[in-house]
Amino acid sequence: MRVFLELPLSHLAAFATAFAMLVAPAACGDASVAAELRPSRNIAWSSCYEPVKGLECARVAVPLDWQRPDDGDIELAVIRHRASRPHERIGSLFFDWGGPGVAGVPKVRDAASQLDAIGRGRFDVVSWDPRGTGDSNHIVCFNNAQSRKTFWGRDWSIPTTKAESIRYLPKTVEFVKRCTSLSGKLLAHISTVDTVRDLDYLRHLVGDSQLNYRGVSYGTFIGQTYANMFPLRVRAMVLDGVVDPVAFTAGTAGSIAKSIGDADPGLRKFESLCQSAGRPRCDLAGDGPVAPRVRRLLARLRRAPIGTLTYGDALIVLWVRLGAPTQWPELAADLDKAARGDGSALESTARDVKAFLEPALDSAVGLQCADKPFPPRPGPQNWPEIIGGLSDVSFISGPVNGWLLWAPCASWLVRSADRYTGPWNAFTKNRILVIGTRFDPNTAYDNAVRAASRLGNAVLLTHDGYGHTSDADPSTCVERAIGAYFVALITPPKGTKCPSNRRPFDRNAV
Repeated sequence: MRVFLELPLSHLAAFATAFAMLVAPAACGDASVAAELRPSRNIAWSSCYEPVKGLECARVAVPLDWQRPDDGDIELAVIRHRASRPHERIGSLFFDWGGPGVAGVPKVRDAASQLDAIGRGRFDVVSWDPRGTGDSNHIVCFNNAQSRKTFWGRDWSIPTTKAESIRYLPKTVEFVKRCTSLSGKLLAHISTVDTVRDLDYLRHLVGDSQLNYRGVSYGTFIGQTYANMFPLRVRAMVLDGVVDPVAFTAGTAGSIAKSIGDADPGLRKFESLCQSAGRPRCDLAGDGPVAPRVRRLLARLRRAPIGTLTYGDALIVLWVRLGAPTQWPELAADLDKAARGDGSALESTARDVKAFLEPALDSAVGLQCADKPFPPRPGPQNWPEIIGGLSDVSFISGPVNGWLLWAPCASWLVRSADRYTGPWNAFTKNRILVIGTRFDPNTAYDNAVRAASRLGNAVLLTHDGYGHTSDADPSTCVERAIGAYFVALITPPKGTKCPSNRRPFDRNAV
């Protein structure tokens, strides 16, 4: 069984005069060339991950503190795939897959040819493990895997009652204490503005005068921050599955609410499409109307588990699977089994997701919290009430996002040395392409509408589909628009809508 997961949201003193334009938030009219932070150098690439062809890896030193570059370095793990059409090469195309906390090196390793095709073979595909993640200097919250496993325990889940919330809340506080004690001074330097400066330095090292970038989910927040700090260093930028930067930097609860508004409508779309498809394409349609069956199942789980399947675990599965329409037939089959009294399939998926989440949260939580106001408000004692309000926005994503990714921020007592909070309306020479999927449960479509309107020179492409980002529900129309944009800087006409290739329950859906 394949479990799809990108953590939703769904999700950061002046330099010496010679370096100021590189590290300070740039005005929208900034036309400066990036100043040198350190002596000019090239990245020392070497072949990696053979027998895959064309992959090269490196480790690049960057300052721990961009405001005090002489105070020590950290290292970033970097990877590139050389352009498959080198004689027509345009430059490098940087990718970030969000999370926050998703490492870029394994993404390029596993999908190099597909990523090369996005730029029609005319770009070196480049990515990196952002600071705090992967094989770069990363956040550490446990001494070893066994310590982490012991901390989480065998039966943890999302609290959904007052008693469960009271028991779970101390875990969020203790988690933060462990990360703080083991990660040391790195935690003050993991905000998105630090990552943006890393990205700008990598752009400089690969020899590009301007950035080509595709950011997904939280990667759109990195992109918007870059575009507003360094607007004249942007050649082409695609933002897909958009995080609202105003809400993201203003606090925790408001940011979640902005992102999860389409989660419950997404479930309703799942139910209606299943109902229309019928059996055998959707097993859940085999015993009466679909929506009432799902409601009865969830109400039953709220009263008592079905076997070992709890209500909290069912929410975890819905949270993950609604973002991946290719898995909707399997989700429907598992819900059908649970409605008939067998919750084992859903529980198995929940166990797999939690096993993935446990190590992933080490980086994700810290990176989320680093971009929030300091000191954190509200405090942890108020968080159960906050979850109640978020549950009114989405009964699925409110509790899951709220407890897993955001409740620890109420106890996050590390002040970021630098944090960018706007403005967000920079004008770039070339248009930025903003993509919003109509029923994205983790980054609501309205976020994309706002971003395209707020940026000084952007165009919105609506993906008339489902799931978290356009990648989750493939559209040849979207893919062609992205390719034309990166290669020729052609943006689709205003108001363009792209359908998905197939509906989720179609017989030939992939």
